[in-house]
Amino acid sequence: MDRFKKSQKIKYWIQFRIPDGHTIQDGKRVAKYKQRKEYVGISIEDARAADGKRKVQKKEGRVFDMLPEAKLTFNELTSWYLDLTSIKELGYFKDLKNNIGSFNAIFGETIINEVTPEDLKEYQLMRKREGFADSYVDKHVGAARTMINRAFENGKINGDGLKPFRLVKRLLKNSRANARDRILSAEEYASIMENLPLHLKPIWVMGYLTGMRLDEILSLTWEKLDLKAGFIYLDAADTKTKKKRSVPILDELSGYLEQLPKALHDDHVFLYRGKRIKDIRTGLKKACEKARVPYGRNIKDGITFHDLRHTFNTNMRKAGVAESVIMEITGHETREMFDRYNTVDNGDKKQGVNQLKFFLGSLAGENNSGVTTVLP
Repeated sequence: MDRFKKSQKIKYWIQFRIPDGHTIQDGKRVAKYKQRKEYVGISIEDARAADGKRKVQKKEGRVFDMLPEAKLTFNELTSWYLDLTSIKELGYFKDLKNNIGSFNAIFGETIINEVTPEDLKEYQLMRKREGFADSYVDKHVGAARTMINRAFENGKINGDGLKPFRLVKRLLKNSRANARDRILSAEEYASIMENLPLHLKPIWVMGYLTGMRLDEILSLTWEKLDLKAGFIYLDAADTKTKKKRSVPILDELSGYLEQLPKALHDDHVFLYRGKRIKDIRTGLKKACEKARVPYGRNIKDGITFHDLRHTFNTNMRKAGVAESVIMEITGHETREMFDRYNTVDNGDKKQGVNQLKFFLGSLAGENNSGVTTVLP
């Protein structure tokens, strides 16, 4: 035995019991336990110390500290989280992955249970000093918070890891504070359209004439289209709000769709060189540069594809379409969200005062006192 010890071939393990939920016995709720076996090393002194530590933790009720998950880092948890089928199938998976990646650039190797609310506040301040918008920082922390919640629900972490994310506040207090009011004029839309590559033109038209989200458009398959009836039928799984809806197809859009080739190996509507189009930012940015239209969310007067959704809502409202109908087409569930996408511009204001002018003029005509109201 001494020879084996000196050769370091003897390995030491400790064994202990931890709570494992409850069961019902004879009508009573009884605690369940399970055995855990933990490798310590090749030193009996280390094994004795580890065994003593586990006994103290158990006596003090610090059961979670007895589990390997207590040393879980954000990078390790991210690997589990992003590999979940339900997460990989999200329409915004790419953005979610990028937001968590930005968060993990700072906290990736940090043990989850060691993060404090002050650490998260410092992260917010650091990103703000780097020039990131409040909404952008909120997306980073929000993505990490969503991951932490899922981990807690699945027993990957305990309340110590969850608590800091529950306590930290969003930077953007008012949901309207970050609402974009950028809409495209007809001239901007046409100029960008003219400079887009052929395979992106139908996508641009669909965004402008349907108000659909980019993810909804790029994931569209032919079975969702009924060109004869003139509708796009989105299932609950296809939409951000998880509610199915139908979107009318205008003749101009129908003309573009009818010219698109169909692939035998891929049922997606929008393909480039036989492969599904997953991103259009590079092509759109180049088209905007050629059209001399600013591009980018953080650029003054810059546009993004999502602004077509704002433009659609605003144009529909100006055309006199009932708000309830617009909301059904675009999938806005609340009036608050609809208002975020419905922009009142200078044209609306001018039309408003003109309507006031005609109204006051009619009052003047009905005035029997002989007083006439004159407006320029």
